[in-house]
Amino acid sequence: MPGPFLLGGKAIAPGARATVDLPVSVLSDHTPVTLSAHVIHGRRSGPVMFVSAAVHGDEVIGVEIVRRLLRAAPLKHLAGTLIAVPIVNAFGFLNQSRYLPDRRDLNRSFPGHNEGSLAARLADLFLTQIVLRCDIGIDLHSAAVGRTNLPQLRLTPGNDRLRALGDAFAAPVTMVSRTRDGSLRLVAERAGVDVLLYEAGEGLRFDEFAARAGVAGILRVMAQLGMIAGRGVPRPRGPSVLCERSSWARAPSGGLLRTLRATGDWVEPGTVLGVISDPFGEREIEIRAEAAGIVVGRTNLPVVNEGDALFHIGEPAMPRAARAAVEGFESHLDAPPLFDEDEII
Repeated sequence: MPGPFLLGGKAIAPGARATVDLPVSVLSDHTPVTLSAHVIHGRRSGPVMFVSAAVHGDEVIGVEIVRRLLRAAPLKHLAGTLIAVPIVNAFGFLNQSRYLPDRRDLNRSFPGHNEGSLAARLADLFLTQIVLRCDIGIDLHSAAVGRTNLPQLRLTPGNDRLRALGDAFAAPVTMVSRTRDGSLRLVAERAGVDVLLYEAGEGLRFDEFAARAGVAGILRVMAQLGMIAGRGVPRPRGPSVLCERSSWARAPSGGLLRTLRATGDWVEPGTVLGVISDPFGEREIEIRAEAAGIVVGRTNLPVVNEGDALFHIGEPAMPRAARAAVEGFESHLDAPPLFDEDEII
């Protein structure tokens, strides 16, 4: 049996779970702000994994995924340790904002510094106290406000371990995506902690499909790692569609956008994605796909300006197989609602 897991001055015994509050800052009105982590420490040895959400404060779908995950029955017999952080950026979460009060993007502020800006201090605390204690992590995100993403994983190119775990997660789409300077994924992987990045839904909105796919995928990864038994873990409805490239269709002119394609739709070159009209209806411009692929993201806003990114098209490595798989996405959407652990196992 492993020894206790230590975090923030607390010792969590094997077979126990506890919420640990790590001090972050004090607001101008003397209100303390903490980074709260829920630790489940198994009776048997195994990997240490973190699951984090709301690095961007408006990405609330990840918070709901973590809530459901912590109620999942398979976690009662956990091997290893799970550290769940439902809200990393509490400042942004409370203000329904992507950013911190200093207007910095936390996911461009890693590795941070304990004597730097507010963003740098929070990045340093999350990295040193949570991320670097782990063997693997899953970071949950959504599109920004006014946009929506089809549930998808972002994987670092050339990382075979992440590719295998991505196959186990089995999101509808897997995107090969390079890491960016200052991102959690880049800094963590350089330190030897591989991170799966899950993108789904829209900022400040819940999305049932995104929530179900996220919880099921995390449980499948934990089963793959031997942290939980496979019994009761939802099976994937099919393999994830791998997209090694993607492109954006942008607005050639400002106006009012009528969208004709939804996320998850398959499109061919020349497919009309939407139409932009002027307010008088005198001029209309069709937005057409330039490549075959899957609509993995799009704007939800009807008012657009010239150059705005409207439709994100994932270009699959194997188009024929991908097109067949896309038809199965609807079965996810048609499945009955799945709210808590008794409905996902």
